Amino acid sequence: MSETKKAVVTKDAPGAIGPYSQAIHVGEMLFTSGQIPIDPATGAMVEGGIAEQTTRVCENLKAVLVAAGVGFAEVVKTTVFLKDMKDFAAMNEVYARYFAGEGFAAPARSTVQVAALPKDALVEIECVAVGASK
Repeated sequence: MSETKKAVVTKDAPGAIGPYSQAIHVGEMLFTSGQIPIDPATGAMVEGGIAEQTTRVCENLKAVLVAAGVGFAEVVKTTVFLKDMKDFAAMNEVYARYFAGEGFAAPARSTVQVAALPKDALVEIECVAVGASK
């Protein structure tokens, strides 16, 4: 690999709790790890339902993206993991506020239901962005 892979680290998103990075930057590509609804200030899961959890997940992703020098406009692909597909509409409403902004195209996306998520989260989202500068 001719490009050096660099970890992106920010205190404004939950720290990695295992052998992985919050995100990896290679060339102009940024690959985030999945974010779950942990409040980085307290280390606790946010209370509430899918809307509150999706909001926290998106704020965590925002912090990682900003630390890498990009924003939601540069995200080209997301993967959404839901504990229950019945939460799709409510998740999608919050997701749209972040990823479908005015003036830029929404990213490609896959959404799947999973048997379980870390810390019994209702949602986890990961993304790929271009144009990373750090």
